[in-house]
Amino acid sequence: MAAELAGFAGAELAFIHVIEPELVNAADTGVQPATLEAAARDEAHKLIDDFRSHLSLNSPILEFVEIGSAATEVVRAAKDWPADLIVVGSHGRGGLRRALLGSVAEAVMRQASCPVLVVRGKE
Repeated sequence: MAAELAGFAGAELAFIHVIEPELVNAADTGVQPATLEAAARDEAHKLIDDFRSHLSLNSPILEFVEIGSAATEVVRAAKDWPADLIVVGSHGRGGLRRALLGSVAEAVMRQASCPVLVVRGKE
């Protein structure tokens, strides 16, 4: 959806991927945090490259790979960029599942200083 909107508007597009801090600070693994972080960042860039390969945009695509709370880092990257619109996916969870797992999309909507478009994923 974001790529389509950017294409129609001739706008710049950015991917923001957030790595959970627990993945890079896993003390019980015996692996140095710097090694885990490098591996997580490498995987994030591969994921972004895969998305990029499926798009037919002529403009460059920015990418942000951050470590932290997903909603906080998405909002921060959008503000620093600065983005005119955040497009975020939603799993469409409701009720108890959303209460237990939280909602990144909802938190982004509450914290963002620019408009947020929430797109429900295909089931």
